[in-house]
Amino acid sequence: MEGKPGNKAIGDHTEAVAARYLQSRGVTIVERNVFSRGGEIDLIGRDGEVLVFFEVRYRGAGSLAGGAESVTPTKQRRLVRAASFYLHRNGLWNIPSRIDVIAIAPGDVKKYRIQWIRNAIQA
Repeated sequence: MEGKPGNKAIGDHTEAVAARYLQSRGVTIVERNVFSRGGEIDLIGRDGEVLVFFEVRYRGAGSLAGGAESVTPTKQRRLVRAASFYLHRNGLWNIPSRIDVIAIAPGDVKKYRIQWIRNAIQA
């Protein structure tokens, strides 16, 4: 049965778009869709010497709020917990890290508008 793609398919696609965008800007993607007791991290990458946890948010043309605005305080706490758990589990407490948001929306001429918000969430 064909029809509109489901949320999982849209999420997978936009995470792939975000990964390509980040790689084109020098980020090395280390892992994707990391699940832990702390929660899910969409992408983990290296931006120079910094380990970066990326939250990818897509909002369609009819959305009232943009992708960045959709990261609620509850989601922020989950991301901080998931990143902390990842750092602890992998013994990476001593390296610099941050949490960024990649907001993706439909574009006009280009296929997508992408906004990279560095240090979007403070731990």
